[in-house]
Amino acid sequence: MLTNLNINPQRLWDSLMETAKFGGTVKGGIKRLTLSDEDKKVRDWFKAQCEALGCTVTVDEVGNMFAVRPGRNNELAPIAMGSHLDTQPTGGKFDGVLGVLGALEAMRTMYEQGYETNAPVEIVNWTNEEGSRYAPAMLASGVFAGVFTPQYAYERTDRDGVTFLDELERIGYRGAEKAGAHKFQAMFELHIEQGPILEDEKKMIGVVTGVQGMRWYEVTVTGQDAHTGATPMYLRKNALLGVARIIEAVDAIGQKHQPGVATVGLIENKPNSRNVVPGEVFFTIDLRHPDEEALEVMEKEFRAALKDTLPAMKLTYDEKRIWNSPAVKFAPELIECVEHGAEKAGFAMRKMVSGAGHDAAYIARVAPTTMIFVPCEGGLSHNEAESTSFDECAAGAQVLLNAVIEHDRRLA
Repeated sequence: MLTNLNINPQRLWDSLMETAKFGGTVKGGIKRLTLSDEDKKVRDWFKAQCEALGCTVTVDEVGNMFAVRPGRNNELAPIAMGSHLDTQPTGGKFDGVLGVLGALEAMRTMYEQGYETNAPVEIVNWTNEEGSRYAPAMLASGVFAGVFTPQYAYERTDRDGVTFLDELERIGYRGAEKAGAHKFQAMFELHIEQGPILEDEKKMIGVVTGVQGMRWYEVTVTGQDAHTGATPMYLRKNALLGVARIIEAVDAIGQKHQPGVATVGLIENKPNSRNVVPGEVFFTIDLRHPDEEALEVMEKEFRAALKDTLPAMKLTYDEKRIWNSPAVKFAPELIECVEHGAEKAGFAMRKMVSGAGHDAAYIARVAPTTMIFVPCEGGLSHNEAESTSFDECAAGAQVLLNAVIEHDRRLA
């Protein structure tokens, strides 16, 4: 039996560049929002590539795609590899996509070399990981893991009021299979780091031991629209000014609780006219920390800032937490396989916790899971200038393949 399988780096890179055309932007990034026409095109492409390798492709009720290649013992649950193909509105070529196409390259290598695994092996494309069109993030992997119901996902709307269900059906990717019915015994997710640590330490591979906790909030602050010229400063109920002070408070919370982070990332100001005092502002808050107790304190301090700041400015507010993803620890036995895979390939590595959310965080609730990180230039992600090199992409796919084969060998 072959024991040293080597991926084809050029083929992987060509696939990354080819799929970047689905939603490609002028600045060299990708705008491929969940369930858009561009998402349908890349899904169709992915399905065709997998079927060409003899894989059986199925789709569940929230659009998650599973491409399974049989093993010697098909009574065993599959070993999964995968990530997501949707992007941010101004996303890069590698976030999520590398995890799916790296898995495809690993599968192509096994197929090309005639390598037969003990257990079936599969590639997964999770729906709506980004959460940029339909909040919250990691929506469909959350349904798969039982965190959300299918109905909850179906009822999510984008900022134009279009529902997740309507778009899922429109592009033809509402499958018959119940979410979560598709069992697998392990999942490996390859991803770019989305931070600067690996590059700074000159390490090629991040062996990911877990994901920090994340909480998302939505707040609407209400004051009163008024004429900017005719309304004295002391009589104004300026919603935008109140939000500005909350933004400073949120930043201070992040500074205080490092390595935690706190961010206001989206603001909608109404009526958004140059000569009207803003009467209503909608905004979002993103709090993260590796420690759940610290995250709880951050939440209390954020809510105290709302209570202490806004009523004193004659403003009212409505706040709700829309997403809570607790801190996750990955499976030690799979982490060992990744370490083995990196060592076998000769790459420098380091253990690390993911600062970003990933589908693996939810899948860890229902199956042993881990992740593999590769560097991205300047730690830049969720940006059209996001860049991971030819060699870094190849290294990630090779370690992914090595880790899957090692896990399969241990099963046998």
